[in-house]
Amino acid sequence: MVEFECDGCGKCCRSFGEFIKVERKLNNRDYYLRDGIKNELFLVHIEGDFADSQPMSTGMGTPVKGCPFMRKNPDGGGIVCAIYATRPRICRDFRCYRMVIVDHEGHERGRIMGRNDLKTTDKTLERIWKEQVAPLLPSHSDVRWEKAVMDALAPHGYLGNCVK
Repeated sequence: MVEFECDGCGKCCRSFGEFIKVERKLNNRDYYLRDGIKNELFLVHIEGDFADSQPMSTGMGTPVKGCPFMRKNPDGGGIVCAIYATRPRICRDFRCYRMVIVDHEGHERGRIMGRNDLKTTDKTLERIWKEQVAPLLPSHSDVRWEKAVMDALAPHGYLGNCVK
């Protein structure tokens, strides 16, 4: 299994973040938040330089829809979490992709998002997916499905690494 690597796209912060509500501000770094999905209350701490940063906003000053603790990455593009070390369980458990597909040299060729959405620019992998993998999806459990995907990819020089 490969380790999950966030690419900072911010999609999870924008979608799950809508369910994260500030219940109480204790000071400029500490907040009680409520997870609106499980109704859990939890304490978070804003990390480092983010205490003085403002939530993301549109060009017109309107806050960006989503988690109030997502910030623009100061080191470049993408989104970072201002409360990463103390983020809620829903955020800790989330993986935006379930498998990374690599070629025989170990170069990433695609990612499987959710249950059946392949993101790739590799036309051969795309064809194998449509012809051999997509028909497997409705009838297999997760473990059996993952094995079936790996078995379908292997003869073509691809390896599927499940994300943990």
